[in-house]
Amino acid sequence: MNEFTEEQIKRYSRHILLQEVGGEGQQKLLSSKVLCIGAGGLGSPIIQYLAAAGVGTIGIVDDDVVELSNLQRQVIHGGNSGIPKVESAKHFVKKLNPDVDVITHNERINPDNISDIINDYDIVVDGSDNFATRYLVNDACVIGKKPLSHGSIFRFEGHVTTILSDEGPCYRCLFEHAPPAGMVPSCQEAGVIGVLPGIIGVIQATEVIKYLLGLGDLLVGRMIYYDALNMSFDEIKIRKNPSCPVCGQNPKIKSIKHENYQDTQLCAYGGAE
Repeated sequence: MNEFTEEQIKRYSRHILLQEVGGEGQQKLLSSKVLCIGAGGLGSPIIQYLAAAGVGTIGIVDDDVVELSNLQRQVIHGGNSGIPKVESAKHFVKKLNPDVDVITHNERINPDNISDIINDYDIVVDGSDNFATRYLVNDACVIGKKPLSHGSIFRFEGHVTTILSDEGPCYRCLFEHAPPAGMVPSCQEAGVIGVLPGIIGVIQATEVIKYLLGLGDLLVGRMIYYDALNMSFDEIKIRKNPSCPVCGQNPKIKSIKHENYQDTQLCAYGGAE
């Protein structure tokens, strides 16, 4: 085990004091690799808190640039309008914690690159804002046996679940197919309260840290639903679907190919909530 520097002992002292984490757990975090898909509303708190916790390598996938309308909720970007989100997020992380290595993927996630991108990471966090990307990420993680933290927000509501396909249901077990195009408006069309992605993203970051440390009970087979207007949290049980097209007993989707996503109008990742 590597020795901590004096600065690291001070930086991570509150983790090291926790019996459930300690020095060994902090070393696990420092040696871990997490991929965050999206550096927007959900990605902002996810990236910030994983970096603060000392996750040693954080990959960020996003091909968008920072716009003024993002700053109401995408707090990682400060006033960096007009520059790539991955670069803005990297700048924030390096100022916050120099221990963290940030790998930027300034590109759209798509069936041609997703398997190669997720391959080097211990867990994937989905902070995307469209159904096509969510299904693509789910399927690639199930096929590649990668743990996945899924989160989604809409107006005043959000939900989070953790997907370990060998142990519980995947995203398609809950929602087998995406809704028809135009049926569900995006956050750009319907709006979103600015604090909402902070709450959902922090829950996702918590699940990631618990997974990396092997602590507690993960949201496997469970979904946390949050209603900001009523200030309520509900837990929804999710069962594994034996007929699921990707993780079921006789899966139809066995590889990531463009033709699998034509019906969900896959246009790849182009931003975050």
